[in-house]
Amino acid sequence: MLFCVQLISLLFATFSATPDVRAVVRQFEARYRSARTLKAAFLERYFENGRLVRVEAGTAYFLRPGRMRWEYESPEKNLFLVDGKTAWFYVPADHTVTRVPAKESADWRTPLSLLAGEAKVSRVCAEIQSAPTEKPESPDNSVFRCFIRGAHSGTGGQDSPHIGQTNAETANTILFEIVKNSGDLVRVVVRDPGGVTVEFHFGNWVTNPQLADSFFQFRVPSSVAIVNGESLSTDKGMNH
Repeated sequence: MLFCVQLISLLFATFSATPDVRAVVRQFEARYRSARTLKAAFLERYFENGRLVRVEAGTAYFLRPGRMRWEYESPEKNLFLVDGKTAWFYVPADHTVTRVPAKESADWRTPLSLLAGEAKVSRVCAEIQSAPTEKPESPDNSVFRCFIRGAHSGTGGQDSPHIGQTNAETANTILFEIVKNSGDLVRVVVRDPGGVTVEFHFGNWVTNPQLADSFFQFRVPSSVAIVNGESLSTDKGMNH
């Protein structure tokens, strides 16, 4: 299944965090671990070299184990769906759907697959640190830098201007913003060393909505072309 399954075999990487960070992470894990299904509104912002070039919005759904459905409503309808084995990206206006084995997907939404798994941060992050230089959306929130498991994780310890600044480290880190008291996930930031940044903002979380397994199965409409690929490119994966 997507990102988590790609990394689960790396059992010997070290997960480290300060006590304050661990407390918020535990709150986050407790918030989502007991849910079989989840639903949230999302706003996705796409930047190139600091310039906002696209804003999209819709609803995301998660079903354990390993299934996700992202329904884009604005500015146009698109669908990104992971059924546990295959990732599908459907563009109705183009009459095409791209499919790829989920474990090979390079889509930037893949870190969110932890919500459809064990909701265990250490499955994704080899190391997680406070990111005090990153401004949260609310003073009630904390922002953390996650060093992706299996990637070079920098020097460790407290956040500094040097952490995450090289191309390799920037490509292998993700920012998570979490409400300290509730554990709600409110923002994920992915920065590409090529100057591309994608922010996912979440709200209106619903725990255990009634969702049928069939809701996470993609049925190819008639007259729609199927495109096979070894991986979903950033452009396809980000509806661009």
